[in-house]
Amino acid sequence: MFIGMLRELHYLLQHKWDLCLVTLAPLFIVVLFSSMFAQGKPEHLAIAIIDQDQSSLSRNIEHYLSLNHTLKIATITESQADAEYLLNQNKIWGYVHIPTGAEQRLVQAKDAQISIAFNQSYFSVGNTISSAMFVSTLQALANFMGQDYLENTIPALDVPTPNVKISPLYNPELNYEFYLEPYMIPAILHLLLCCCVAFSVGQELKFKTTGQWLRQQSLFSALLAKNLVYILIFSIWTWLWMIWLIGIRGWFVAGHLWLILLAQVLLYSAYAFISSAIVLATQNLSKSFGIIAVYGGSSLSFAGVTLPLNNAPLFTKFWAHIIPYTPYAKLQTEQWVIGSPLSSSLQPFALLLFYTLLYFGLAYIFLKKYTQRMAS
Repeated sequence: MFIGMLRELHYLLQHKWDLCLVTLAPLFIVVLFSSMFAQGKPEHLAIAIIDQDQSSLSRNIEHYLSLNHTLKIATITESQADAEYLLNQNKIWGYVHIPTGAEQRLVQAKDAQISIAFNQSYFSVGNTISSAMFVSTLQALANFMGQDYLENTIPALDVPTPNVKISPLYNPELNYEFYLEPYMIPAILHLLLCCCVAFSVGQELKFKTTGQWLRQQSLFSALLAKNLVYILIFSIWTWLWMIWLIGIRGWFVAGHLWLILLAQVLLYSAYAFISSAIVLATQNLSKSFGIIAVYGGSSLSFAGVTLPLNNAPLFTKFWAHIIPYTPYAKLQTEQWVIGSPLSSSLQPFALLLFYTLLYFGLAYIFLKKYTQRMAS
């Protein structure tokens, strides 16, 4: 098997474009996404204030909105049409509308009719800016009623008021570097690994070099050696990226680091073996890349990471449970972010192991059938 791995490394050194796929391409992906999410989360997102009330209340709302680091007040106007025009041009992400008479209605215990509008077509930015505008506006309303109005109209009373503490856990700042990057890097690298493995196996079939590939090796060793080269290469790239994220950026692992590393090896193994199986089954690289694009490219969307699967259609749930990335994402979340006990992650780890053995078995069967057909 060691000879087979050396043969594959020699192949990579002889073919520069293949070498770029396992060196420069992963490096570019790691640098690109590490730079993209290094800031953490979007800040100073432009908004507008439609101030038609021109009151103490509206000035208080403007003050609290300006104190929120997530927001930046781009303009204050009295025209709703002007704000919506800026919103349509993507020059602002949302606006707070304070209509005429808002303060008067508020002190009369009526609906102040203050409204918030935001651009939800950009999902993450929309959620971020809506929460920031909502919280700042509520704080401004509470401050105005407590300090500017009630304090001057009713005598001081020592009455305890109820307090409700809200504590977001594990990623309270919704830092995108810790939320998205740990999922995107393995998701993109495993797709790149699929392409590398499929092309490598496809080249053996195209140039009729399977005899050299299988020479002095059993089918088991030959198949494992070829895939293991790419599994190790992409695992090393992932570990280097984790050194950056954990050792330099400071995103510590709350659970068991060794389990995450082992799960990554199984993740890459499962996708490497399914790529080999697809190529050996179809014996057509174009078809193989198409199947790999559908199966591997859908991993991030169907893993329940960015889009919820709670009320998803039956097919969506079925597809989510037949891709190895889904149990990996669950295990990574439990061990990296939450710090779950080891027993909680045994099920996703067992699923990863199952997919690895299953796809290796399929690749072995298809390779055996191919060699038998060639021998006859």
